[in-house]
Amino acid sequence: MDTQDLHDRGRKLRVEMFGQEAVEKRSNAFGEFGKPLQHIINAYAYGDVWSRSALPLGTKSLAMVAMMAAAGRANELKVHLKGALKNGCSEEEIQEILLLVAMYCGIPAANEAHTLAIEVIREAKA
Repeated sequence: MDTQDLHDRGRKLRVEMFGQEAVEKRSNAFGEFGKPLQHIINAYAYGDVWSRSALPLGTKSLAMVAMMAAAGRANELKVHLKGALKNGCSEEEIQEILLLVAMYCGIPAANEAHTLAIEVIREAKA
């Protein structure tokens, strides 16, 4: 499979997970300068790794929530919280992942992640 096929498959998956508007916004955030980065994200992150079948998308989403919370990457955490809900993760599963973050990565990281999770869950319900 060439990189254009990977890119197209990855972009399609991103749109399914996050919605057309969100993908367009992120894809255009850095203008022409960011196009090579977006190609890498679409082709390799989503077209390859996220498209593998060994783990369900919900499991991958929960892993991303944990990693982004632990790393203190608030913007990416919000994106992946939305993706987790879209990929069928429950509030309880997200809560459990964030409790693990608290135990293994620290209370401050979990506090910030809880704040963002509550915001994203409220938006999803609205």
